[in-house]
Amino acid sequence: MTSPDGWTRIDTHVKVLDDRVVARAKRRGVDALVYAPHFTRLPDVRRRAALYSDDDLLVVPGREVFTGSWRDRRHVLALGLDAPVPDFITLAGAMREFDRQDATVVVPHPEFYSVGLSEADILEHRDAVDAVETYNPKLRRRHVRRVRAIARAADRPRTASSYAHLGRSVGTAWTAVDRRVDDAAELVAAVADPDVSRRIVHRAGPRHQIERTAEFAHLGWENSWEKLDRVLLSGTEPTHPDHVAYDGRFDDVAVY
Repeated sequence: MTSPDGWTRIDTHVKVLDDRVVARAKRRGVDALVYAPHFTRLPDVRRRAALYSDDDLLVVPGREVFTGSWRDRRHVLALGLDAPVPDFITLAGAMREFDRQDATVVVPHPEFYSVGLSEADILEHRDAVDAVETYNPKLRRRHVRRVRAIARAADRPRTASSYAHLGRSVGTAWTAVDRRVDDAAELVAAVADPDVSRRIVHRAGPRHQIERTAEFAHLGWENSWEKLDRVLLSGTEPTHPDHVAYDGRFDDVAVY
């Protein structure tokens, strides 16, 4: 699966997936999406990704794990997981588990408000980090310069994504790699491989600015107390470490 110019265009992080999202991605020339919704267990992510994947658009499952507490959380995007990993475990615990599963780890939106890994975090866990996201529509110009510097300091490949929480944002940014990608394993390998030539690409112009503004405004609900109550107080959310699905395997690194 590749574009006519020989490059494969991967939107490496989206939160939404339906018929309209797929149609929009195809119209925008995207060849593959990484689907990583919040608070959704890996088996469910896999099923939905498979449902919307076809010969024209590869959809690959991923997990953006919320490490740490709600007030001090850090997001880490894992691709190629063999087994589910819950949210709200320590960063060190998550990194150890990703390493155990030989997953590909991408740092999304470094130093973005309270949810991005710091440069110190990335350098501390550098051996477990495979790539650093250096563009998504929520990042401002100064922030983009900063995350590029972090990627250089860590000596890790860069990625770009739409980080779409809204369907109309899908395909606003992507990582283009100079190889054919036909399945999830090939995509995961391409994202992690430092020898793969890549381009960081995003749309421009007034329409892109509108999309960026809409995504940024969505952050209000995304970080609301409503979600805090839903996730933390029930203890039965699918990705809560106390959920029966994890069989107590993460009790030693759970923060709730």
